[in-house]
Amino acid sequence: MIQQVHVTKDALDQAALVEVDNGELADGAARLAIESFSVTANNITYAVVGDGFGYWNFFPAAEGRGIVPMWGHAKVIESKSDEIAVGERVYGYLPMASHLDVIPGKVSEGNFVDTAEHRQPMSPVYNQYTRLAADPEHDPAREAERMIFGPLFKTGFLIEYFMRGEDWFGAEEVILTSASSKTAMGLASVAQQNSPGVKRIGLTSSGNVDFVKETGLYDAVHSYEEVGLLSIRDSVVVDFAGNAGLLAKVHEHYGDILKYSCLVGATHIEERGSGGMNDDRGLPGPKPTLFFAPDHMVAMFREVGAEGAAKLAATAWHSFLETVAGTVAIERHQGLEAARTTYLEMIGGSVDPAKGIVIEP
Repeated sequence: MIQQVHVTKDALDQAALVEVDNGELADGAARLAIESFSVTANNITYAVVGDGFGYWNFFPAAEGRGIVPMWGHAKVIESKSDEIAVGERVYGYLPMASHLDVIPGKVSEGNFVDTAEHRQPMSPVYNQYTRLAADPEHDPAREAERMIFGPLFKTGFLIEYFMRGEDWFGAEEVILTSASSKTAMGLASVAQQNSPGVKRIGLTSSGNVDFVKETGLYDAVHSYEEVGLLSIRDSVVVDFAGNAGLLAKVHEHYGDILKYSCLVGATHIEERGSGGMNDDRGLPGPKPTLFFAPDHMVAMFREVGAEGAAKLAATAWHSFLETVAGTVAIERHQGLEAARTTYLEMIGGSVDPAKGIVIEP
C-alpha cells in the first residue's frame, strides 16, 4: 500500500490522507520512493488552475479528487527498466504521496522522461527527471533550497526574460504583489541583476512589510492598504497573489498608465474572485494575461538553445541563492499527514513567508 493526499477539486480546502494499492510494477517501469518535497505557494497555484492547465492530470486520483504536484527528490526502490538502477536518486515533479511509478524513456546520463501515456498531453517540462549522480546543479547541502526556491525562481527568471525581451513594455517600474512569495523574490532578484533600470515595487500584507524590506530585493515596499499612495508612473504589474480586489485597485489607480498586467500565481485563494485568475471584471488599463512558464521556457530554448538557457539560469540562480541566504528558515516535517496540514494552512494563507517547508514522507 502507498499513501497519497487527495484534494477535493471543487473544494480546495478539503484534503484527505488515503491508502491505495500500488500493484505490481509494470514492465519497463521504475518505482520511486519519495524522499522529500517542498510545499510552497507554487503548489497552491497548481491546485487553483488545476483543470485549466492539466495539473490534476499528472497524478490521477478518484473522480472529483486530485493530487497536487510537488517538486522534490526520490530514490529508485524497484526497477524493470534496463537503464535505471535500484538505488539511484532523482529530482523532479512528484505527487503529494509516498511513492510514484514512472516509465523511463529518452534516458541519458543526466535525465530521463516519464513516458507514461497519461502524461504525454501535458508540457514536457514537467515529465523530465534529473538523475542526481550526473547533475551539475545538484548540491547535497542545498537540496532543501532547490526544492523550495528552484521551480519558483525559474518562473521569476522566465518572467524577467520575457519582460526584458519586450523592453518592459516601456515601463519604468514593475509592481509585484505578494512580494514576500518566493516567486516574486526570484523575479525581483533577476530584475535587480539584469534590468537595474526598472524599479522594483513590492506590495505585501502589512505583517510582511518588514520581512520584504529585509530581503533587499525591492526599491520600495508598501502594504496592500497603501496602493492608492503609489506614485503614478509607466508601470507593469506582476500579480502573484491572485487577489481580484487588489488587482482591481492597482488597475484603477494606474489606469492606462499601466502598460502590462501579468497574472502568475494565486496565494490569496479566498479572494481571487468568481472568475478565477482570468477574472478581469472590466478593469481599466490592459487586460490581465496569465503567464504559463512552460510555454515561455520552450520559447527561450528556441531563442538561445537549451545549453544557453541553462547557463543564463544558472548564473542568476547562484546570485539569487547568495541574496536570499538566511532569509528563510527551513523547517522539516515527517509524514504525509504533515504535508496535508501544511497544504491546508497554505491554502488558507497562514504560512509565514520566512519559513521554507520540506516534507519527508
